[in-house]
Amino acid sequence: MRKSERFQHLINYFTSNFPEPETELQYGNAYELLVAVVLSAQCTDKRVNMVTPALLEAYPTPEHLGVATPEEILPYIKSISYPNNKAKHLSGLGKMLAEKFNSEVPSTVEDLQKLPGVGRKTANVIASVIYNQPAMAVDTHVFRVSKRIGLATKNAHTPREVENQLMKYIPTDLVPKAHHWLILHGRYICVARRPKCEVCPLTFFCEFYQKYYPNLPDDPENKL
Repeated sequence: MRKSERFQHLINYFTSNFPEPETELQYGNAYELLVAVVLSAQCTDKRVNMVTPALLEAYPTPEHLGVATPEEILPYIKSISYPNNKAKHLSGLGKMLAEKFNSEVPSTVEDLQKLPGVGRKTANVIASVIYNQPAMAVDTHVFRVSKRIGLATKNAHTPREVENQLMKYIPTDLVPKAHHWLILHGRYICVARRPKCEVCPLTFFCEFYQKYYPNLPDDPENKL
């Protein structure tokens, strides 16, 4: 099967069955989503959603966050992975938003990446979710699912390489949705240790399924 056909099957399925996917992070505005995405690095959305209400009540604007020290922020996020580093990032992020961006979350990936704690993946999430730009955020779920299905080639070894390959085949207007389709599919069906191929609706065009199922290896990721 040609790669273009795999992409078309993916798009056909999800546009019919999940036409309006959304992030599972809870937020009320761009600033709140930015804080949540920074906290979500190597942490579950469920845990982040437990933490952000109290954090954002204490620091409801970039100005509030920017004048807080990492030590003051830390108690609110201590249950999050890497809390010390993230407390420093949030303090610096709030300060830069207030001083350099008039307390507005930038709309471009380039400006977003200037903020402390914001890498390309986080910047792409904000550009996609808030500004509906064709930005493909490649996290561990998108990386895994893309390579298993055959949307990205095996020699795509970095998130940026996978991002570039996905962007070649996904129509611009669908990129923001495709980001969520792949994340949610990886979170609930194409899971890391043992994918749930028996309930997956994409098996008829999935390279991984065709190669391994029903004899799935104990750790499928080692075979990618």
